[in-house]
Amino acid sequence: MQELYVDDLGTGTPLVLVHGFLGSSAIWSPQKLFLNKYFRLIVPALPGFGESSKLNSLDSIEDMASSIIKVLQKKNIKKFYLMGHSMGGMVAQEIVKKCKDKVLKLICYSTGSIGDIPGRFETINDSINKLNQDGIEITASRISKKWFVKGEKDKNFYLCEQANKATSLDAAINALNAMKRWNGKDSLKNIKVKTLIIWGDLDTAYNFDQVNMLKNNILKSEMKVFENCSHNVHLEDPEKFNLIVKQFLND
Repeated sequence: MQELYVDDLGTGTPLVLVHGFLGSSAIWSPQKLFLNKYFRLIVPALPGFGESSKLNSLDSIEDMASSIIKVLQKKNIKKFYLMGHSMGGMVAQEIVKKCKDKVLKLICYSTGSIGDIPGRFETINDSINKLNQDGIEITASRISKKWFVKGEKDKNFYLCEQANKATSLDAAINALNAMKRWNGKDSLKNIKVKTLIIWGDLDTAYNFDQVNMLKNNILKSEMKVFENCSHNVHLEDPEKFNLIVKQFLND
């Protein structure tokens, strides 16, 4: 039986990176190259995505969180830093809920407190309908282009293309349904760890109201806004992104 794919790189305090919708472990490539010098990076591909594409996909955010917690338990990781991007930010919030005092610091990146996101470039239901009508290849490419200011011309867009090719239709639909059903708003007040919120000011997936909801409800939180970036800041401006993450975790 195939196990969840996980990159385990570097030494030091573990930093768990959780990718978003249509993502993979490889989507963090610029972060792996830089941050593995300072942290032990634990970088899974969620079931049904990327390098874990042969595993049955999951249709709940809570189950996605549990799949990562099992990896951490198997590796006997007791304490760790945690960063989640987009859908992965929802998964990260669930990990905090389940793991409580095991999370040392949290980074919520281009994400929010609810999955059925008001103001998204299209509704979750629209995305599901278009997946069924147009298929995974066309829909994934169309959505991924919206995550970059430069669209497919961005130098790191190829990482999204690679992840898209490894994602099945079922995995994409299950993930969207998982997001649609998820609501973590009432749990924000229970996040006690120091939290960094990262957002690109041209993000059309999560508007400012969504990230500001995190800032206003997580007690020990701060926000860093990247100008002229969209949803994939870590790929659009990786050098600045990596330095900010390193500084926050080492502060």
